[in-house]
Amino acid sequence: MGRGSVTVKTDILRDMVIVVLKGILTPAEYKLSETLEGLLSIKKIRANLVEAGRDKLGEIITEQTGEEVISFHTDISTRNGERVMIFKLTSDLEKKIML
Repeated sequence: MGRGSVTVKTDILRDMVIVVLKGILTPAEYKLSETLEGLLSIKKIRANLVEAGRDKLGEIITEQTGEEVISFHTDISTRNGERVMIFKLTSDLEKKIML
């Protein structure tokens, strides 16, 4: 897309890795999101982009955590330019880290 997030924060909660990306929309996308049609278009295009890289994202999470990703959920807010990604893992990573 030619630009990245302004900030990225990652949290581990039980068997989930939660990633919050802020500042991901371009000024043109903010303008486009003022209409319902534009908003839905942005969500669809961005969802397709993330889905195209879903396997690689899963590989990265597995490499970093040692746990397999069993499911992936994501959504984007066109109001504040924030995306949330949730990677559900095979076991309780938080408990594993705290030992």
